[in-house]
Amino acid sequence: MNTILLSGFTLIKPEPGLILWTTVIFLILWLLLGKFAFRPIANALKKREQSIDEALKAAEKARLEMQELHSKNEQLLKEALEERSKILQEAKKMKESILVEARNKAKSEYEKIAAASRAELQNQMNEAKMQLKTFAADLAISIAEKVVKKELKGDKEQQEYVKTLLADLDANKN
Repeated sequence: MNTILLSGFTLIKPEPGLILWTTVIFLILWLLLGKFAFRPIANALKKREQSIDEALKAAEKARLEMQELHSKNEQLLKEALEERSKILQEAKKMKESILVEARNKAKSEYEKIAAASRAELQNQMNEAKMQLKTFAADLAISIAEKVVKKELKGDKEQQEYVKTLLADLDANKN
C-alpha cells in the first residue's frame, strides 16, 4: 500500500501542497531555532567577544604596566649603579686619605722617635765624655799626685808648688 501512495511522488516535480507544508515547517523550525538556539548562541558569542575584548584590554594594560615597571627597574638599576660608583669613589678617596694621613703620622712619629733617640744618644755621648774626662782627670790627678809626692818629698816644696799652681789659676781666670 505504501507503494500506491508514493507511486505518484517525485522529487523533481514539487506540488503546491508540499511547497506550502515545507515552507510552514521551515518557518516554524526557523522561529523555534531563533528563539531557543540562535538567540542564546548569539548572546553567548557576544559575551565571549566582550570577554575577549576585556581580556585583550587587560593584557594591553598589563603590557603597558610591565613596560613601565621595566623602565622604572632600569632607572632604579641605573641609579643604584651610579650610587654604587659614587660610594666606591668616596671609599677610594677615603682610603687614600687615610693612607696619606697614616703615612704622615707614621713619618711624624718616626721623626719624633728618631729625634728623641738622637737626643738621648747625644746625652749619653756627652755623659760618656764627661765620665771619660772625669776618669781621665782623676787618673791624671792620681798620677800627678804620685809624681809630685815622689818629686816633692818635703812639705815646704809642696806648699811652694801649690802656691805656684794657684797663681797660674788666678792668671788663667783673668
